[in-house]
Amino acid sequence: MKTVFKIAKTELLNLFYSPIAWFLMIVFLMQCNLSYIEVLGNNARTQEIGGIGLRYMFELTSRIFGGRYGVFPNVMQKLYLYIPLLTMGLISREMNSGTIKLLYSSPVKIWQIVFGKYLSMLVYSLLMICMLGILILAGSMNIRHADVGMLLAAAFGFYLLLCAYAAIGIFMSSLTTYQVVAAVATFVMIGFLSYVGQLWQGVDFVRDLTYFLSMSGRTQNMLGGLISSKDVLYFVIIVYIFLGLTILKLRSGMESKPWTVKAARYIAVVLSGVMIGYVTGRPSLAFYYDATANKTRTISEASQKILKTLGKEKVEVTTYNNLLGNYYYLGLPEQRNVLLSLWEPYLRFKPDIDFKFVNYYDTSYDNARMMFASYKGKGVKDIAAQIAKSSDLNLADFKTPQEIHIIVDLRPELNRFVMQVKYRGRSTFLRIFDDQFVFPAEPEVGAALKRLLQDKMPRALFLTGELERNVNKTGDRDLITQARATTFRYALINQGFDIDTLDANVSGIPQDISALVIADPRVAFSATVLDKIKHYIDAGGNLIVLAETGKQAVINPLLQHIGVQLMDGTLVQPSDDQSPDLVLAGITPLAAKFTAAIGRQYDDTIPVSMPSAAPLWYTADSGFTVEPLLVTNAKNSWLKKGKLVADSGAVKFSPAEGDVQQSFATALGLSRKVNGKEQRIVVVGDADVMSNGELSRSNIQTANFQFNTALFSWLSNGEFPIEATRPDSQDRRVNISTEGVARLKILLVWILPALVLLAGAILLIRRRRK
Repeated sequence: MKTVFKIAKTELLNLFYSPIAWFLMIVFLMQCNLSYIEVLGNNARTQEIGGIGLRYMFELTSRIFGGRYGVFPNVMQKLYLYIPLLTMGLISREMNSGTIKLLYSSPVKIWQIVFGKYLSMLVYSLLMICMLGILILAGSMNIRHADVGMLLAAAFGFYLLLCAYAAIGIFMSSLTTYQVVAAVATFVMIGFLSYVGQLWQGVDFVRDLTYFLSMSGRTQNMLGGLISSKDVLYFVIIVYIFLGLTILKLRSGMESKPWTVKAARYIAVVLSGVMIGYVTGRPSLAFYYDATANKTRTISEASQKILKTLGKEKVEVTTYNNLLGNYYYLGLPEQRNVLLSLWEPYLRFKPDIDFKFVNYYDTSYDNARMMFASYKGKGVKDIAAQIAKSSDLNLADFKTPQEIHIIVDLRPELNRFVMQVKYRGRSTFLRIFDDQFVFPAEPEVGAALKRLLQDKMPRALFLTGELERNVNKTGDRDLITQARATTFRYALINQGFDIDTLDANVSGIPQDISALVIADPRVAFSATVLDKIKHYIDAGGNLIVLAETGKQAVINPLLQHIGVQLMDGTLVQPSDDQSPDLVLAGITPLAAKFTAAIGRQYDDTIPVSMPSAAPLWYTADSGFTVEPLLVTNAKNSWLKKGKLVADSGAVKFSPAEGDVQQSFATALGLSRKVNGKEQRIVVVGDADVMSNGELSRSNIQTANFQFNTALFSWLSNGEFPIEATRPDSQDRRVNISTEGVARLKILLVWILPALVLLAGAILLIRRRRK
């Protein structure tokens, strides 16, 4: 190894005795520092301005360094430009000057030459990482409670990437005597390895092979703080392949072997590297280390517990993709690696998940009207043929409607893209959603997997028969969005609940349900139905009552049984932009404990919107422990007695008319011990809190989704939704002012590069004098 070190030392001296090494180091340093200063300054200004912008200051380490406009992505975009300019002359210079022949005739071995030159590049790459380390040090001081583990993992990823670039550069340098050609060839090879993952993705084996070879995205996990063995081994294998090819290339100059033998050697090196990577990249052989402070790159403990409970029996995930659906492109072969990457966090803990893919064409019920209107006069098969032709697909690869109906009936799923998860003879659907994220997140995946483990899921029955609000209709007053809209992520059925309806006029109320929901009945309960509900309550059944102002005569006879009454009048909260009867109720500390999601809304003082709400009165001797879940603000709202005419002019507080200005409860939580279990009841003074129209409100920020889901979580003893949140990040503030950023800019952008420039100038001048 002494020979290797001597060669590395000689190369390093040659490197630093040339201006190019110093120039690239200075440019790299300035690029990193300018990017850091810009993002740090933006956050410092946001912090000093205060206000709503502070809500978005969280996980600052990731936002400053790893965000879309952070330091690391900015550096990554240009990192490939540096190494080729350094490696282009490592061997081509020897070949051009003829000194390579002297090396051939010397006792130095070929592998020592290659390793020595490569070692010099490893040292230079380490110096570049040290330049990046200056920012890591600065970030650890400028960000309060910085996530240092994430930063160190990112630095490791950058170093591995530089090592791979250096190996590619050395090989390209061995192919030609022209240094510029070697540099260009290195650029091309790096570009090819970055792009190869998009080639020939329609063939399964080729897709797996090119996906492994692709360099694109290999550092993304490490930049986010997750180190995996397959990513590390990828870079090691790339180095092995290109250094091996370099050794074979130089050895061929000393031997007179047939070209077939030389080609076989090259092929053997490449294939051995690819096979090693292909095998070690299997999920069952992969190892992971999450370096982030809150383990944000690892699924939650709740999800890990579910996967552990599944045991060693296989889980099968079958993807059904409709060519005529809005999201058909997600199921095409070209996207399968993207789809599988979404399952990687789960494969880490349960590698024996099998995946199957089924493509078909059939009427897509979420866009059927538009589809047939766009292709007038054409049937399903004709439309599918036209779409397949325009997308360069073979319609024969898609099952017909008749064939897919034999396998599975997807019409209840609107014939959309869906994943069917099977385990021990049970199956459930895991859906995609019409939002910006599209794919299911950890709560939805966890709910689907847990459904496979349980014989019985939390079940909520919505009462019908008294013209209650409907869970199957899309009208503004109805409840399908919150209850059972398959395309909505936060619908109860996607969070682990079973939803059904019940007409108490024709059947009894079962006691084995999680909750009975009575949503704004319009006609009075018959004596029979009222007795059934009271019996259900007396037996300890959980209940949600969504009342509505003006319906006191309908709902109060039931509420009287639990010591609650809907007060007369309407709550008002006049504002310049909203109707005066729209009340923004505050979440109480008790409700904030139901789920982490509603707790965050409480911390950020996000209200729950309630149009035409009535206040709730309750007695303390009902046998229940009663606590408010939502309350109004006494400073800007009051109870308006009599009939409210919202559009007749400004609504004013009038004590003479009986108006009362104080804080009122608009939602109550009642609990007591019955038959050895805790009974829980929720009463809400406005049914619109859960309505389609109110959930679609976009002109103000509200917490209705989170509050409604939290109620059902409380009634199911926290069993669902799956709690996948992490503790709040601690790095929410920067320890520097905008003035301090300006001073830091002088140091990082001017003084430090100037010192490097001065050191390089002194060394080069001394070298020239010698």
